Amino acid sequence: VYHQGDIGDSEARSMIAREQSNETELARLGLTAPRVTPAMVDAAIAKAEYTVLQDGRTTICLLTLDNGFTVRGESSCVSVENFNKAFGEKAANDDARRHVWAFLAFRLADRR
Repeated sequence: VYHQGDIGDSEARSMIAREQSNETELARLGLTAPRVTPAMVDAAIAKAEYTVLQDGRTTICLLTLDNGFTVRGESSCVSVENFNKAFGEKAANDDARRHVWAFLAFRLADRR
């Protein structure tokens, strides 16, 4: 779930669809042991904030998690002429979410 910023609905739906497809495949394979799920990632994110750096081609996504910890993701294009705010925010958010997955996996592994 994208909490703030100008991310297009189609991009957000695409990411959700990919994550759901992965969940469906894991279930089909019978892989139901404890794991991080898209719902867990969504639930852990309290807030998303975006900043475009002065270079005009780099976007930073700062995710604040449910415990106050922050995680950053970033995206950048080679040519400023290719910069698109919504796409940059989506790519930076995707990058930050990957970090959230890792932290939640660490948290889950501690509970075993």
